[in-house]
Amino acid sequence: MGRHALSEESATEAATTTSMPGMSAEKEAERRRALRNHQAFATGLLLIAAVIFLTCSWWQSQGTAPGWIGYVRAAAEAGMIGGIADWFAVTALFRHPMKIPIPHTALIPKKKDQLGDALSGFVGENFLNAELITEKVNQANIPEKVGQWMAKADNAELISRKASEFGVYAIRSLDPKDAEDLINSQVIARIAEPTWGPIAGRALEGLIADGKTEPVVDALISWGRDKVDGMEDSIVSLIDERMPNWAPRFAKELVGERVYKELVKFMEDVDTDQNHQARQAIRKQLNQLAQDLQFDGEMITKVENFKSEVMGSKVVQGAASEIWTSVSTSLIDALSDPSSTMRRRIAELSVHWGNRIQTDEEVRSHLDKMISGTASYLADNYAGEVTGIISETIQRWDADEASEKIELMVGKDLQYIRVNGTVVGALAGLVIYTVNQLLFGV
Repeated sequence: MGRHALSEESATEAATTTSMPGMSAEKEAERRRALRNHQAFATGLLLIAAVIFLTCSWWQSQGTAPGWIGYVRAAAEAGMIGGIADWFAVTALFRHPMKIPIPHTALIPKKKDQLGDALSGFVGENFLNAELITEKVNQANIPEKVGQWMAKADNAELISRKASEFGVYAIRSLDPKDAEDLINSQVIARIAEPTWGPIAGRALEGLIADGKTEPVVDALISWGRDKVDGMEDSIVSLIDERMPNWAPRFAKELVGERVYKELVKFMEDVDTDQNHQARQAIRKQLNQLAQDLQFDGEMITKVENFKSEVMGSKVVQGAASEIWTSVSTSLIDALSDPSSTMRRRIAELSVHWGNRIQTDEEVRSHLDKMISGTASYLADNYAGEVTGIISETIQRWDADEASEKIELMVGKDLQYIRVNGTVVGALAGLVIYTVNQLLFGV
């Protein structure tokens, strides 16, 4: 049971630990060579100090060493101590020196998560605070630079091309079924949703009140008059057929001709007299229709039945597909054609707004405030999430691998600490020994 639980815990830890993103294999090999070379140099310098110290100590033990050997021995001894101390300090950052678990060593593997949190907080406080970002954004004078860029013809063409490419990509990325569902739900279904009768009645009532129906009445009457003018033979023949067979032929012709002339005269009067009774009757019928559409239950029901038949027809049911096919094809063709009106218009708008941003102080000021406000809002509300990525990412790294990669990045420079420790230690030892000799002679 214990082994099984331990196995699950190890599996969970392995699943939550990720490899640290690294450099290319060639770059990593190059850094490893450089690190080894610098380590060898620092270690070699330490060994030289040790050899000098041991040689001087042996020489002094023989009793034949000159006085200046003491100075050399003191410098070598101090340099050796400084080099060892700094070797310990540098090594303790990345691992236990000589694999001995000395407290406060292997700091990076042990404190990886705390370092990540500290780095995250440092970035948030010093780089992603709203005041600093807003100041930098204001100093950048972004609107004017953007305006200058947009106003150039070549850049306007680039904007037009890129915007069109994005538009074409967006249209082609849409699933036709989703587009059809959207048209059905947001267009066709909304058209069918309200009761048509009252809406049509109110619309007709408004048109009548505004006098917008009079041209329609005039057009209908003019159309009727034109039709009557060409129907003489048809009217005479019709009356001829309706009269008794025993009626004389001339009577039939006179009656048909008379009826036709009266009908022509009637249509002419209706067409020229704006207050003719026939016109008044048509207006009255239109007003009545407007009222019936709004308030007559029977009329409203008839319109609703008509609506149901229209919306249930195959033409309407397949309209969404046809609408999307037509609209998407037209948009893609327009966006893909560099000489299309849409592409030209996008380029013209770019130049227009680019020039306006440069010349209109109010527009530029408004854009400045908008950009600064957006930057401040993002910093105030999302800086924590951005910096949180740093700590979360570092927490997921494998500790040993992270330590090794960090050492590859900065270890070469840290070897100079060892070199400096050896050299500075030697100089310090020489100075101390010299002062001691001057003061006490021993």
